[in-house]
Amino acid sequence: MDGTKPAMESNAEETQDEGQESKGCFECCIKCLGGVPYASLVATILCFSGVALFCGCGHVALTGTLTMLENHFSRVTSDHATLTVVIQIFQYIIYGIASFFFVYAIILLAEGFYTTSAIKKELQSDFKTTVCGRCITAFFMFLTYILALAFLAIFGFTAIPVFLFFNMWNTCAAMRSPDSNITSPDSICVDVRQYGIIPWNATPGKACGATLGDICNTSEFYLSYHLYIVALAGAGATVIALIHYLMILAANWAYLKSAVSTHEYQDIKTKDDQDLEAEARSKDGQNSSSYS
Repeated sequence: MDGTKPAMESNAEETQDEGQESKGCFECCIKCLGGVPYASLVATILCFSGVALFCGCGHVALTGTLTMLENHFSRVTSDHATLTVVIQIFQYIIYGIASFFFVYAIILLAEGFYTTSAIKKELQSDFKTTVCGRCITAFFMFLTYILALAFLAIFGFTAIPVFLFFNMWNTCAAMRSPDSNITSPDSICVDVRQYGIIPWNATPGKACGATLGDICNTSEFYLSYHLYIVALAGAGATVIALIHYLMILAANWAYLKSAVSTHEYQDIKTKDDQDLEAEARSKDGQNSSSYS
């Protein structure tokens, strides 16, 4: 019995140590999770997804559009030379947008981590935010506002090819519909020259009847149409992400400003309390000396 008692005590101590260790790990995990800026994380994921959809689908859709125009609407290279250059410029712009927003979203996520920890430490009176930190938050807020407006314009611009392909899709669907009662299908045409995509002297410039139906059945048309729709959705998701970022930055800036005001008020109150205590002590000293 005497030999088993120390063994039981050691087992109890080991169990207690394991419980304290697991409790410490749990508290550490909770502390780490509490410092994660979940709003910024959601906005970053949405921004990455939207930019990836817009850039990837938009790039492939532009290539498919150029191939479709070369094969069916403008067979002379000189007629669509300007369009080719413009599409290449757009594709290079897409590369720049993807690179820029990848870096910018990471910077905003890091700023969210910094601001979240700064606000918590500020409220605990362990840390004091600087004017530079608040100016950086205000700068990102202004830049995000400009980028949101710019991507809103990109969203509207992306809707143009969706509208053009949708009209062409509806025309082909009307031709195939048995209820349309079309007597001469060759009179139904789609002329892309009226949209200013290719010049008026481009050959043939338009597609009618069976030729138009064949174009609608090509993989270039089908793929480009749906990729433009996805790119439009990606641009919309990016706009929502930027608006989300803007709200986060505005809230963080307001929290930082409020925390600084609270901290300054606490410092003034502490100083006043110390002055009152010192004054009371001096009065007590004078009273004691007068009685003596």
